[in-house]
Amino acid sequence: MSADSFYNPSRMSNFALLKDLIQPAKTKIVLLVMDGLGGLPRASDDQTELEAAHTPNLDRLAREGCLGQHYPVDVGITSGSGPGHLGLFGYDPIHYEIGRGVLEAVGIGFPLTGRDVCARGNFCSLDAQGNISDRRAGRIPTSTCEALVKKINAANIKVADGVEIFVEPVQDYRFVVVMRGDGLQANIDETDPQRTGVPPLTALARDAASERTAALFNSWIKQATAVIANDHPANGMTLRGFASDPALPKYKDVYGLNAGVIAVYPMYRGVSSLVGMDVIPHHAHSVAEEFETAATVWNDYDFLFIHVKYTDSRGEDGNFDAKAKVIEEVDAALPGLMGLKPDVLVVTGDHSTPSQLKAHSWHPVPLMIWAPATVRRDRSESFGERACAHGGLGTIHAADIMPLALAHAGRLAKYGA
Repeated sequence: MSADSFYNPSRMSNFALLKDLIQPAKTKIVLLVMDGLGGLPRASDDQTELEAAHTPNLDRLAREGCLGQHYPVDVGITSGSGPGHLGLFGYDPIHYEIGRGVLEAVGIGFPLTGRDVCARGNFCSLDAQGNISDRRAGRIPTSTCEALVKKINAANIKVADGVEIFVEPVQDYRFVVVMRGDGLQANIDETDPQRTGVPPLTALARDAASERTAALFNSWIKQATAVIANDHPANGMTLRGFASDPALPKYKDVYGLNAGVIAVYPMYRGVSSLVGMDVIPHHAHSVAEEFETAATVWNDYDFLFIHVKYTDSRGEDGNFDAKAKVIEEVDAALPGLMGLKPDVLVVTGDHSTPSQLKAHSWHPVPLMIWAPATVRRDRSESFGERACAHGGLGTIHAADIMPLALAHAGRLAKYGA
């Protein structure tokens, strides 16, 4: 399939059609997402992280299911985590835009209002010249992040009359800033230059309506950075994903599903919450513990989204072997999930994060649909990029995955006479 034939600028999920076709069923769907799953082959053995990992359980499911690959946004587009997950949830990310600031805020349970503009913050390391030496401040622990946020809040920073500022810790080096006031607009460029050796960028408005809000954030950044200037390694900050609540259609209304999310990182709980999934409370740290949490709520939900973060983190660190080990951890724990007997299991990622690139990339993402009652098997023998490129599902948009899952679960009626 050529890029030209795949691209369709008017394409978006037809929620009106799905609403008309949704029918009740007792089936269970699981969406298992290994963040940043896709990779590139290394020179030593020409294998990707997924292909190099020892995955007997995933390989068995590949033989019993059907493989393919998906583009989170579109051909050649490198996707962020927010758009990547919206696509997996069936929302065309070009039509339904959402900023990371809102995802972080909602993910920690912050009560947003219509007067809020949110930004996701990263603590970073600045050298003596004010240039970024580490974009993630050495991945400081959450306890350090909490202490830094407490120090910033104690400074009682003001930017304008009638504008409230809320700063909350998220996880590791991440925090969220929310400005609340009349007339605030979120069309603002991020301040993270996405590289080291240069200073943080200035928050620039993309339109006239957002100029005042951008100026307010720049004032806050200057004052907050001064507060932590001596707190090495986290003596600086960048802001990303300026956004307001997008008021997305909800899963129950669109798909008729009672849906829940099990995720360790707040951002992924946030994007799930915005589409109407219940955030399932848990204390899980490992993949096995996430699957154990699924068992405790299995009878309460038709659809469970389970998120695994560290495939992406290890890819961003450039650690091929560590990313492969996370995939092996998922595989080893998989019998616990399969013991719950889902009717449909979708295994994929929200984007590719090749360890060679140390960043998200535009490469298509491996995809598997396991639905033994209805799947048309292909010739796949293992779960990996090459097998997925030749799989029976072909190359599709991420937003097409949910209609396929619903169909395999017997939740879509026939269209037309």
